[in-house]
Amino acid sequence: MPADERSAVRRESARASAPRPLAAAPAAAGVPLPPGLALRGRLATGARRPETPRATGRGGSGARTPRSGRGGGPRRAYERARRAWDRPLTAYYVILGSSLLITVLGLVMVYSASMIKALDISKPATYFFGKQFLAAVIGGGLMLIAARMPVKLHRGLAYPILMVTVFLMVLVQVPGIGMSVNGNQNWLYLGGPFQLQPSEFGKLALILWGADLLARKQDKRLLTQWKHMLVPLVPVAFMLLGLIMLGGDMGTAIILTAILFGLLWLAGAPTRLFAGVLGFAAVLAFLLIRTSPNRMSRLACMGVSEPDPEGGCWQAAHGIYALASGGWFGSGLGASVEKWGQLPEPHTDFIFAITGEELGLAGTLSVLALFAALGYAGIRVAGRTEDPFVRYAAGGVTTWITAQAVINIGAVLGLLPIAGVPLPLFSYGGSALLPTMFAVGLMIAFAREDPAAKAALAMRKPGVRWKTMRRRVKKRPSGER
Repeated sequence: MPADERSAVRRESARASAPRPLAAAPAAAGVPLPPGLALRGRLATGARRPETPRATGRGGSGARTPRSGRGGGPRRAYERARRAWDRPLTAYYVILGSSLLITVLGLVMVYSASMIKALDISKPATYFFGKQFLAAVIGGGLMLIAARMPVKLHRGLAYPILMVTVFLMVLVQVPGIGMSVNGNQNWLYLGGPFQLQPSEFGKLALILWGADLLARKQDKRLLTQWKHMLVPLVPVAFMLLGLIMLGGDMGTAIILTAILFGLLWLAGAPTRLFAGVLGFAAVLAFLLIRTSPNRMSRLACMGVSEPDPEGGCWQAAHGIYALASGGWFGSGLGASVEKWGQLPEPHTDFIFAITGEELGLAGTLSVLALFAALGYAGIRVAGRTEDPFVRYAAGGVTTWITAQAVINIGAVLGLLPIAGVPLPLFSYGGSALLPTMFAVGLMIAFAREDPAAKAALAMRKPGVRWKTMRRRVKKRPSGER
């Protein structure tokens, strides 16, 4: 038999011996098959499910599928942190959490730093702590009220707060009514151990009134003209500065000037106009410092590492000693040595030095991180809003808290002159704590007003969530499970 015929016979015999699919004809005709028959048909035709590639062992060349829940390295951690930060309620929680942590840690440090001072003036060890705790409770109520108030009501309070603050600041300069503390005539006596410093409320008044003024002018498109940008914002700010400087409080005047510059910057002041106002303020500050021996001595104490033989720069030098003796983790809460009469004002202006001595570098960096988080969240609120009043007010509050923290901490570190301003939310002083906590509540209210944050908060309400779940559940006929 020829070779061609033999190969043809082999092909025919192989085709006849191959198994035929049982379900091919019925399936093609559209006839439904029993489950067992369909399974046998699939097995007969050799159909298989697609196989997923499996990872090989060590040294294998197979592709390993990354797991979403584990690992990923720094890049994956960075992406997760970025997505978490971009959530609608992130600024809301950061402002609330950081401000409360700063306040609580401040209460602990006020108690630790003021015990010896209280005993030295024949008072209980909890004397200053009790007053600060009462101010924190009242400030917490103010913060809650401010956080729940609508933006329109905040704008409505701008002019009343400004007028009441100016009246109190004028009242301070009346002989027999105003009080002098540490050489500054900026206090009102309220009875008992309580005093009030109206200039602290001047910061809040300037922010609210300035934000409302600039927002109304922006709506009318008047901020393109320099006279509308400066008048009456700058004259009113200079009036407040004059009333503060009559009492000799240079530190509060610096913070108020920083707030003014922050509002002008947010309003889009031209560089020439901004530089002109800044130059005028610098010349005025130089004259005020030059004509005061006390301010000149504070300026001369920048960067000193030991006091003068005559006792000059004592506070600045011992602030550095307190920080240097803290080490990495400090000497322990309550174990400060400098607060035993060596460091003046350990619970007010130089409480950061006591924090460094008792909690070490870890404690001071934690405080700095909390202030940085609060400032960054304020910038986020100001940058994401479409309301000009919210943008100016949030930027003004952020400038206030950040600038005051930088000036206080810079003075303790010897990098800036001692300005006599407290650390916001941290140092002892109810007059400084109350308006600051109200301002924090203001930023919380602004963070809640964001449309995405509103939607996220609405979804967290039990009624809305229950209605949403009911809407998503499909109705099923009775008896079906």
